[in-house]
Amino acid sequence: MSKLMVSVSGIRGVVGETLTPEVITNYTYAYSEFIQKGKVIVGRDSRITGEMVKNIVAGVLLSKGLEVVDIGIVPTPTVQFTVKDQKAQGGIAISASHNPNEWNALKLLNGTGEFLSPDENKILINFLDKQKSYNSWERIGKRTEYFEAIDKHIEAILNLEIINVEKIKERKFKVLLDCVNGAGVYSVPKLLALLGCDVIEFNCDKSGIFPRLPEPLPENLIDTFKVVKNNNVDLGIVVDPDVDRLVLITEKGEPFGEENTIAQCVKYVLSKIKGNVVINLSTTRAVEDIAKDFNCNVFRAPVGEANVVKKMKEVDAIIGGEGSGGVIFPAIHYGRDALVGIALTLQNLCENKITISELKESLPQYFISKKKIELTKSPDEVVNQLIEKYSENQINTDDGLRIDFEDYWVHLRKSNTEPIIRILAEAKTKDMAEKISEDFYQEIKNLI
Repeated sequence: MSKLMVSVSGIRGVVGETLTPEVITNYTYAYSEFIQKGKVIVGRDSRITGEMVKNIVAGVLLSKGLEVVDIGIVPTPTVQFTVKDQKAQGGIAISASHNPNEWNALKLLNGTGEFLSPDENKILINFLDKQKSYNSWERIGKRTEYFEAIDKHIEAILNLEIINVEKIKERKFKVLLDCVNGAGVYSVPKLLALLGCDVIEFNCDKSGIFPRLPEPLPENLIDTFKVVKNNNVDLGIVVDPDVDRLVLITEKGEPFGEENTIAQCVKYVLSKIKGNVVINLSTTRAVEDIAKDFNCNVFRAPVGEANVVKKMKEVDAIIGGEGSGGVIFPAIHYGRDALVGIALTLQNLCENKITISELKESLPQYFISKKKIELTKSPDEVVNQLIEKYSENQINTDDGLRIDFEDYWVHLRKSNTEPIIRILAEAKTKDMAEKISEDFYQEIKNLI
């Protein structure tokens, strides 16, 4: 049996095993106590279990006197945008992101459309053990539908000052789109059509069944690479089931690189607006190289959207994101948003009059190697020993241990659910990155 995964972004589990009607009811009840009164935006991705989960969620919220606004099958960022746009008191996005078909989740949002902060989450958790009480029949909430949410979200993106819709239309991009049959099917084709793109849809039916592992990693996109190459398109666009991650494919049918998604968006935005940038501790150093060229500062935060957003607010950043393909542009909302990333990418290609592969070559070139090692002793004990050893170097302990050297960096992160340490190393060449990650793997092995 799988574990129920509980974090500041909500809960996720396998439907019928750990994510049961009782669990959904308990967490939604606690959330309703946290919100107390007002309007809650509810949207879901395309999973076939989504309707069932949504009905339970809506029923509990209504029974507590809250107003439920059902926005249908939408990206998670659309739920976030709509909470802000409709001045709601909260929102629930029903989506297990890149997890396979059998999973689902509740992503819990506060009144700003952001994931609950750690402090807010502590308040919510306290309500889980509270004796339940529901409203009488004449005091239940009301449910309304607002299926214009996607259109409003897209409209806001196209109205950004740094997006020139007519200029993008003139380029007449031919695009291969892979939505893995997720919520992107209902949103990304709309955006691309309004930008004058000729779209070839692949894995874009509305069955709600993912035809492959939905995480947009290169090993899961072999068929997509082939289709891109065989159809002579300008670029391939891949999104995960809830459309917060953006992965690009070059016209040659090769990976553009998830790390490069945020790097090229930062480069374009800073060319138009000067300001601070925030990325997580595991994101490529290319972003810092780019920001330096524009005399702008980069700040790093622990891994996780909520952590990046918190830091962005602290330093008033104009753009941020994570190396997994997440772009956060607060002019729209504080959340990873593949729709925003797509618009910025197409605008970048137009402005520079280049192909997607040429754009990739124009970025600082780095390579990341990833490993993990199982432990027989406390991860904290291992990390503390390494902190002591490398104390003379530039280190950051906000999220595990990151060590910066002149030509490379290493980030060691312990898992919250398994007795492992994840090792990420970035260098200028693939061989060097792989050697560094292997060296640290062996070093940790010697410690245990």
